[in-house]
Amino acid sequence: MSRTADTAADTPRDPAGSEERLWSVDEHLDDILARIRPLEPIELQLLDAQGCVLVEDVVVPSALPPFDNSSMDGYAVRTADVEGASEKFPAVLTVIGDVAAGSGELPAVGPGEAARIMTGAPLPPGAEAIVPVEWTDGGTGGGPATAMAAHSAAPEGAAGEVRVHRPVAARAHVRSRGSDVSAGTLALRAGTVLGPPQIGLLAAIGRATVRVRPRPRVVVLSTGSELVPPGTDLAPGRIHDSNSFALTACARDAGAIAYRVGAVDDHAETLRATLEDQLVRADAVVTSGGVSVGAYDVVKETLSELAGDDGSVAFRRLAMQPGKPQGFGRIGPDRVPLFALPGNPVSAYVSFELFVRPALRALMGLEPVDRTTVRAVCADPVESSPGGRRQFLRGRYEDGRVTLVGGAGSHLVKSLADANALIVVPEDTTSVEAGTELDVILLG
Repeated sequence: MSRTADTAADTPRDPAGSEERLWSVDEHLDDILARIRPLEPIELQLLDAQGCVLVEDVVVPSALPPFDNSSMDGYAVRTADVEGASEKFPAVLTVIGDVAAGSGELPAVGPGEAARIMTGAPLPPGAEAIVPVEWTDGGTGGGPATAMAAHSAAPEGAAGEVRVHRPVAARAHVRSRGSDVSAGTLALRAGTVLGPPQIGLLAAIGRATVRVRPRPRVVVLSTGSELVPPGTDLAPGRIHDSNSFALTACARDAGAIAYRVGAVDDHAETLRATLEDQLVRADAVVTSGGVSVGAYDVVKETLSELAGDDGSVAFRRLAMQPGKPQGFGRIGPDRVPLFALPGNPVSAYVSFELFVRPALRALMGLEPVDRTTVRAVCADPVESSPGGRRQFLRGRYEDGRVTLVGGAGSHLVKSLADANALIVVPEDTTSVEAGTELDVILLG
């Protein structure tokens, strides 16, 4: 069942003219986002919330750290007792006991006394600073070179003497209570994406669960009777299915939980049954293939039936290259968003970046557009760009310059793998001279 908070309007803005007119890239994206609503918030255990978006401000309930503690293995002392200490004239103190991490009952340190202490252990009463064990004889009468080994080997609770070879200032090597965050401090703001550091902070302040918008579940499938899985020998006329792998990886990169279904034959019944089976675990569906003019009857028929009487899947021609044919709508009883992308690998990838990625971020409650666009000098000429269409070329960006990678063909997978940017040639531009400044969308 879908977890979408509200049912957005299912009817496209221009259903009657969807296939007749050219839609701009911006119009198509605006129409998609107008029909996307963020997923309902849920309470999750911390590790299950990784990658999710907070829906509430989190306030620190108590100081962190909750008590003064040692940042070193060493001895808790009074500063007056080690004043003027040196290698030649060490301060000799009586060791009254041990303070380990997690200690509850603490010995009080009086004049001429020290308590052996471990990293993270509470500062005992009376103590003002920590002398690192390397600055002592380790309580054995040996030199500094053997101090650490002696300190580790000494039995718990051992008494005796320790010689301190250096003075320390008050609060030296002490982590003060609340030095990380104090009670009442805002730990994390609503809208924060929870990564490992944020999960660690929530655990440190005692939160076992957190309220978030979940990561959207995305079902990815390719359509085409010619497709076979990687690892399978190719019969004549067959090709390996790469789109379902690439688009699943795209969905994961966008923060979603992606389920790769694989390739489905060009049969309406098979496609319908597959989609109906998958809708139970989908917050969005991404298909590739079968949307070009003259080739999308099976896909169009199937998706129209799944959309039902109160919904619609619009198939459109966009003023862009690659990726001219596009489909979008909401299907099934829960009105799950569906993106029908072109079948050529580059077209599918570019379409995902421009339309699906923003929609998945919107489902998570994030700002839709997160890819950075910069101005860069194009080192290569673009000799022919289709007039009236926004062209997206693969490029390699570095230090304010971008070079073309491969040709303009939408089947060139190698050039896509070599690129780290999309070069944007505007609709009103049919050629570009080398050295021209263009918009560049940075990938990754």
